[in-house]
Amino acid sequence: MSKHLYLLRHAQTLDKRQDETDFDRQLTSIGSQNSTRMGRNLKQKEILPDIILSSPAVRAQATAEHVAEQIAYDPFKIHYNHEIYNASVRTFLEVVNNMKKEWESVLIVGHNPSITYLAEYITGEAIGNMSTCGLVHIEFEQDDWALMTEGTGIFKWYEYPDLLNF
Repeated sequence: MSKHLYLLRHAQTLDKRQDETDFDRQLTSIGSQNSTRMGRNLKQKEILPDIILSSPAVRAQATAEHVAEQIAYDPFKIHYNHEIYNASVRTFLEVVNNMKKEWESVLIVGHNPSITYLAEYITGEAIGNMSTCGLVHIEFEQDDWALMTEGTGIFKWYEYPDLLNF
């Protein structure tokens, strides 16, 4: 049975204020709207991940929560993983490789540039710079996340809010 990985870059954020850390940056109103739209897009495609993993940064948490609300995923079941924040591709891949085998479909909410680099590394596709709230769908023929590595993923699609019709 195939596995499905959805990589979502957090939505648009406010510029960092002097008295604020990068970790605490919040979504703009457009970012909130776009993450809600992306959640509706997943619902329309009937995509309900077994698990949502997210960076614990405020902007990633908010993005994950907006998406979860739209797909009727319990926001209290979102797993926040500190390794996703500022992760290298190697660290990000370790997160993927250590996911539970029984999870067939996983949504990860993270940050650029690592989320784009991971998508390109796993699929061999040139995606460029994932836009804020951009979502990549990757399929794997292997049935164990531990086997996922360079070039093992099949690029299915890449979408971002400006492409959505609602």
